[in-house]
Amino acid sequence: MNSPIQRKTHLDSLAIGLLVVCCAFWGFQQILIKTTVDEVPPLWQATIRFWGATLLLWLWCRARGVALFERDGTLGPGLLAGLLFAGEFAAIYLGLKYTSASRLTVFLYTSPFVVALLLPRVVRTETLRRIQWVGLTIAFAAVALAFSEGFTHAPTGHGIWQGDALGLAAGMLWGLTTLTLRATKLATASAEKTLFFQVGVTALVAPLISLSLNETWRFDYSAAAWTSIGLQTAVGAFASYLTWMWMLRHYPATQMSTFTFLTPVFALVFGVALLGEPLTWQLVVALLGVATGIVLVSRR
Repeated sequence: MNSPIQRKTHLDSLAIGLLVVCCAFWGFQQILIKTTVDEVPPLWQATIRFWGATLLLWLWCRARGVALFERDGTLGPGLLAGLLFAGEFAAIYLGLKYTSASRLTVFLYTSPFVVALLLPRVVRTETLRRIQWVGLTIAFAAVALAFSEGFTHAPTGHGIWQGDALGLAAGMLWGLTTLTLRATKLATASAEKTLFFQVGVTALVAPLISLSLNETWRFDYSAAAWTSIGLQTAVGAFASYLTWMWMLRHYPATQMSTFTFLTPVFALVFGVALLGEPLTWQLVVALLGVATGIVLVSRR
């Protein structure tokens, strides 16, 4: 029997701190994937990652006595959330075959608008005020500006619209996943069970997509590659996602979604710091813009 959930109407200092840490790691995770993808194919990399995350989560639940398979009415929405989550990752990886990462990133981060538009229709407490909509728009514009150069100089070709469409689809699927988590019985399920549906279904779907793309499966990778996959698994797909699921049970999803705009900006910052990529004026303005947007959305 789940204990009553104490939901909050605003983001407190704990939530803000956890969100910043999660977004910082997710930005760093993009660097990990980028530096590993030449050695480990992307969907095979995702397969190993979600197999590992599913195992870690199951061990965590066994140790803490968290029930994962009791009948509580969450099976249907749980499978739906898992399929949406898996579909998002599939759309991202497939979209990158046709369009640039910069273009896809901009389309992907339409997700907070999907959440802000649809979630208040079923959860009234998630409605954004006008000033919060302004903040959401500023944050999105800042991300678009940060990726503007790559967005306008993307590879040409007849398939680019397919990549853009897949990026937009990934953003919609991400938003619909959040909607499913907040507007169904999953809203009262444990964070562990909610995450188990998502990583478990993705662990089943990812290898099928990998096989369809004719990716090579092997395990004799370098220590650096395994370190990268280990971090993506233990910190990314397990610890950070579990933290996100816990926060969705206690804080407004519409306000939380705005913080995700930090992730691509952090990725650019880590690219400058770790990969020697150039520091551009767009990145500086984007940091200020996203920060401004977050402040406006987080206002009580």
